[in-house]
Amino acid sequence: MRQLFVTASAVWSAAMLLLMATESGAQTPPEARTSGYATMSPVTRALQDDDSQNPAMLWVKDGEVAWQRAEGSANKSCASCHGDAKKTMRGVAARFPAYSATLGRVINLQQQVNVCRASQQKAQALPLEHQTLIALESFVALQSRGMPVNPPSDPKLTEVQQKGEVLFHQRVGQLDLSCQDCHTQQAGRSLAGNLIPQAHPTGYPIYRLEWQGVGGLQRRLRNCMVGVRAEPYAYGGIEMVALEAFLARRAEGLKWEAPAVRP
Repeated sequence: MRQLFVTASAVWSAAMLLLMATESGAQTPPEARTSGYATMSPVTRALQDDDSQNPAMLWVKDGEVAWQRAEGSANKSCASCHGDAKKTMRGVAARFPAYSATLGRVINLQQQVNVCRASQQKAQALPLEHQTLIALESFVALQSRGMPVNPPSDPKLTEVQQKGEVLFHQRVGQLDLSCQDCHTQQAGRSLAGNLIPQAHPTGYPIYRLEWQGVGGLQRRLRNCMVGVRAEPYAYGGIEMVALEAFLARRAEGLKWEAPAVRP
C-alpha cells in the first residue's frame, strides 16, 4: 500500500512539474469564466441536476430538520428568528463571506451560523465542517440556487479580499505552486487525466465523489494545499477566510448552484 501511495504521489508531482514547464496561459477574462460544472462528465452533471439523485440533498434534508430544531438555553431554532428559509435566506449564501459587526471581522457562512448559535440560541459553537454546520449551510445555500454570486460592497470586506488575492498568487509548498498557477494559467488543461477547473466556488457545500460526502470550501482549499505539499491553513483562520472572500469576488456574477456535485 505504501508503495502505491509513493508511486501515485510521484506521478502527481511529475504531472504538476510538467504543467509548470509549459507556457503559462493568459488570465481568464470575465466573459470566459465557467463553473466546474462545465468540465464534468454528462453522468456527473446529471447527478447534480436531478435533486432526487443528487446525494447532497441528504445533507439538505438534515439541514432543514436542524433549521427547525430548538437548541441551547434559549430554546430557540433558526426558524424562531428567520422563519421560512425559502423566503428569508434567498440570496444569503451568495453574499458570503461578509463582515460581521458582532465579531468585528469577515466570516464565512458556517461561522455566521455559530454566531447565531451563541448569541440567539445560547448554544455552544460547533467546529467548522461539523456535520450540523455542513447540513445547515447546505440547506441555506440551496435557497440561493440560480442567483448570481454577489459579494457585499464593503470596505472592510475589500481589505480581506485583497489579502486573499495575494494568497491566491503566493507560491507555497514543496512543489512551489500557487492557486493561480493551476486554476488560472492552466485551467482547462489535463492533469493526471482530469481537467483543471477555474475553481470558482459556485457550488459549495459540494458532494465530492472522492469524499463520498459533503464538505465546505475550506475543506477543498486544504486538500489543494496538501496536494502541493504545503501546511494547510487552519479551519476558520484569517488566511482561509481571506481566500474564500477573494474567490467569491473572482466569481462575482456567476450562477450559484449549491449544493453541487463534483468528481
